[in-house]
Amino acid sequence: MDILYTVTERPPPFMLVMLALQQFLTMFGSTFSFPFIMARSLCIEGDPVGLSKVIATVIFVAGLSTLIQTIVGIRLPIIQSVSYSFIPPFMVLLSLPQWTCNPCVDDPAMANENSTVCGSSNHTEMWAARMRELQGAVLVSSLVQMVVGFTGLVGFLMNFIGPLTISPTVTMIGLSLFDATYLKTEGQWWIAFTVFTLIAVFSQYLRYVNLPFCSYRQGRGCVRSPIRFFALFPVLLAICVSWLLCYVLTVTDVLPPTKGQWGYLARTDVQGDTLHRAPWFRFPYPGQWGVPTVSVAGVLAGVASVMASMIESVGDYYACARLSGAPAPPKSAVSRGIGVEGITTLLAGAWGIGGGTTSYSENIGAIGITKVGSLAVIQVSGVLMMIFGCVGKFSALFTTIPEPIVGGVFLTMLGMVTAVGISNLQFVDLNSTRNLFILGVSIFLGICLPKWMALHPGVIDTGSQLADNVLTVLCSTSMFVAGVLAFVLDNTVPGTREERGLTKWGQSESTEDAPGREGRQFEVYDLPLVQPYLNRLPFTRYLPFCNGYRGDRHVTRGAGGRSGEGEEDTVADGKGHGHHLLPLSKDKSSSVRL
Repeated sequence: MDILYTVTERPPPFMLVMLALQQFLTMFGSTFSFPFIMARSLCIEGDPVGLSKVIATVIFVAGLSTLIQTIVGIRLPIIQSVSYSFIPPFMVLLSLPQWTCNPCVDDPAMANENSTVCGSSNHTEMWAARMRELQGAVLVSSLVQMVVGFTGLVGFLMNFIGPLTISPTVTMIGLSLFDATYLKTEGQWWIAFTVFTLIAVFSQYLRYVNLPFCSYRQGRGCVRSPIRFFALFPVLLAICVSWLLCYVLTVTDVLPPTKGQWGYLARTDVQGDTLHRAPWFRFPYPGQWGVPTVSVAGVLAGVASVMASMIESVGDYYACARLSGAPAPPKSAVSRGIGVEGITTLLAGAWGIGGGTTSYSENIGAIGITKVGSLAVIQVSGVLMMIFGCVGKFSALFTTIPEPIVGGVFLTMLGMVTAVGISNLQFVDLNSTRNLFILGVSIFLGICLPKWMALHPGVIDTGSQLADNVLTVLCSTSMFVAGVLAFVLDNTVPGTREERGLTKWGQSESTEDAPGREGRQFEVYDLPLVQPYLNRLPFTRYLPFCNGYRGDRHVTRGAGGRSGEGEEDTVADGKGHGHHLLPLSKDKSSSVRL
């Protein structure tokens, strides 16, 4: 694989900053969209300044989480930011009767005991209380993630979770957000379609178009090299072009200036004073929305989200290692990465971003396109995120984006989330009626049961308010219903490993497809500064999150799932630990058991 900068290499300072900025821009579309999706459930839609503070906090925490993960976590070039897995359960949680939003009015003269003035202290407290409920759920559920990671349970759990569980779970994340997408796009369908069309043109039709770019090559200095600009920034370009179009249609009054008319929400002056009211600089801090609250229903919603987030991250670790020129991560690195992700989720709960953190696949894709897998680039990007998160005007600017533009972005991004879930079926035998039954029933019930719950509020009556709330949240969460049903059926209905997709699911890429990886050691996963001291301590071999853990082995499975001959090979790292290499099976392909 032709990689310009591997994990351990550092580009020159100027190029380092430019590449870091590119990574930031790649993740920004997904990151800033999260608060917009949650805005209606949080009752924050009428407070653009408050929304800008949430956006700034999300960006700041993403930067902080990225630095922690790349320094003491998995130590791969992976961006950490807010996870979409938290959206469906938390939207259901906030739909409970006790969290009903009072309407927000712009005119104080129209306010009464059942409404609030948009942006007032009462309105701020209304959405801050909901944010505190989400904070408590994230804080407690993060402890589960830390336990699963640092105890090595992640490897055990993955033995029971395969493509037939992952596919319905992730697919329902996208499908369950259909209503949120519709509510954003209905303000002006033509603008929403324009955004969708531009993203499609940039990301699909122009993805192979190269633009000249100056890059640094060792021994050659700064040279002109092509870059697929449209493939890297399709969302950002589409937003900017559509935003400019809406501005022109606003100043020419083509879009109706009267509130309530169709198309009014596409105007760029709807939130005209937001930039003026937002501070230039604001440092996000833990507990900024108040003391978090904890409920059983919220915690269970958070745990369901964390489980889906962990599964997504494990897959990202292996993909990132392959694209950045690193050896496949051993069990210890995966366990440490998930455990540290639990820590960053804990920080997300403390700061209050409305969800937890996870690895971002789009940034891993950017590594594959640019051939730059430098860990230093991602770390500098994390620093940039923290800086931008403290600039209030920067985050406030994006709250002025018209709703139909945001809806157009949702059409594409949530559609991609759904497609990612479906793509896991490539490992499964789709000619098997067993698999078709599990897949179809799981997805269909995942849609039907939450819909029935929404149409019949209060239908669950056990005599206990706590039990009612817990069951309502769980049964109303499409991701949870589909995932649990698929998990139970896949592990109880008889089927071979090949039929279930577990054999291909556990395989990594062929060593022949990754030249130079054979014989590679795992030093890239060593903790900085302290690893030589840890290597001298014999008990670290028994810690699942320490490099050199005795369980760090990659087992080649046969067709029936049994270990092949020569389960492991090791090489000495010169530090007292044996590092296990990927063994080759008879068909020259290696496989990984988590």
